[in-house]
Amino acid sequence: MTETAARYLYLARHGEATEDESALTDGGRRQAALLGERLRKAPLTAIHHGPLARAEETARLVGEQLDGVPLRMSAPAGDYIPYTPLREELPVRSADAMLGFLAQFPAEEREQGPALAAEALARFTGPVDGAQPRHELVVTHNFLLAWLVREALEAPKARWMGINHANAALTVIRYTPDRAPAVLFLNDQGHLPAELRWTGFPPEFRI
Repeated sequence: MTETAARYLYLARHGEATEDESALTDGGRRQAALLGERLRKAPLTAIHHGPLARAEETARLVGEQLDGVPLRMSAPAGDYIPYTPLREELPVRSADAMLGFLAQFPAEEREQGPALAAEALARFTGPVDGAQPRHELVVTHNFLLAWLVREALEAPKARWMGINHANAALTVIRYTPDRAPAVLFLNDQGHLPAELRWTGFPPEFRI
């Protein structure tokens, strides 16, 4: 029987981006550097990031704070819609608004998203082969973060909508061979000063 060990999946949304999303703001760069400092004691073996500039820049700035942890671009870590719910899966009063929100995104992103989401689950989740636990960071976007948290909690597929993450916040999920996944941290911003917290959230959601 093949031996398996725990996987610790560290998840972070990219730092605050400029209005055109082509780069990080000054605040976003500070967020990324502080996230890297937070992770210095974590035994990370890789930093995966999506192909978009804001995720790549965040991963690079995090990596600069660590000791030789390799960066790996990964299409499944990108920005896409992981699942488009059916109307009957959504609350009656908000179904039109939620489906209207998703309809704003390019059809290609909606069509390709489910396959990329399945690849992300296969690549980044579950226990790992061998005797040594694995610690990896994925720098990604709000939608995939929500999808991975939803999956870990075994919630219905439509429930990825409504799970939000702040820029450069930290979420950690543990996958072990003998138990269900455990969300150890969710949207943790303890490494950020007050003025850099909750970016990427609507004002009414900020605490």
